[in-house]
Amino acid sequence: MVSRSQPETPEERPSDLPAHIHRVVLVALQIIMAVELGLLFYEMQWVNAFLVMVIMVIILLPAVLGRRFRVTIPPEFQVLVILFTFAALFLGEIRSYYERLWWWDIALHASSGLLLGIFGFLLVFVLNENERIDVHMHPRFVAWFAFVFAVAAGSLWEIFEFLMDQIVGTNMQKPMFGDPSGLTDTMWDIIVDALGALVISIFGWWYMKRREQSFIVAWIYKFIKANPRLFRV
Repeated sequence: MVSRSQPETPEERPSDLPAHIHRVVLVALQIIMAVELGLLFYEMQWVNAFLVMVIMVIILLPAVLGRRFRVTIPPEFQVLVILFTFAALFLGEIRSYYERLWWWDIALHASSGLLLGIFGFLLVFVLNENERIDVHMHPRFVAWFAFVFAVAAGSLWEIFEFLMDQIVGTNMQKPMFGDPSGLTDTMWDIIVDALGALVISIFGWWYMKRREQSFIVAWIYKFIKANPRLFRV
């Protein structure tokens, strides 16, 4: 008989929901891109077809790398990364949302600042909580690291856009306000990235200082619990 003092199933169902949502989102987006890939092959648009295949691989990378290195990434974070990648590369570049919607680029760069800030926050906070490493960081430093990490990553992406435009001949640096060089677009992208990173850094610092629970801290402890071999728990 199963003891009534161990109600595992009701407690596990809420934790299974994010993983289920992650699987549904992943499969749905792959189907959408597979249909688009078939149409591109039919229309003999080989460059765009190749880009769609690359995007499909990129979206699968978090799950594949997690299994390869036996690291469980919180499904909530994976869903955000997948949706951002789909919106930025597939909708933005393949479906030309950057040209159709003037605010698309701004919204995505703000989102990237938030996501990169969360990633930087997770990275340094996990290091701070790892008992194998005798490091105890002040909340202000953790927040500052997350901010700098996000801005640096955003700047590297702008360098990538510049190199792609110069070497491959793409149009990733969109002209803005009559500036054909793309400099205005680059600067606004970095500014919006910085604002998004600033918001998440202040948010994370506030919760660390008050020792209250937030979704960032919840993801951190979920990561620690799912990867016990990396931590002394």
